[in-house]
Amino acid sequence: MKTYQVVLAKSYVVTVNAGTEEQAGRLAEFYTGDIKDISTNEEKQKLNFSINQIECKINESLEVKQV
Repeated sequence: MKTYQVVLAKSYVVTVNAGTEEQAGRLAEFYTGDIKDISTNEEKQKLNFSINQIECKINESLEVKQV
């Protein structure tokens, strides 16, 4: 079996409840991992937000090379 490195480009649409547009952008960037919400309940309560949905829109391999 061969080993390959694959460069992926992923794009997500994240639906967030937050106080402001700026806060929503920062929270979506910080609290999303590989298509899952990585925030804790304590952080959600403290910062008063929730992430409702994360939907992968683009999942494309840009480069593949054998290593």
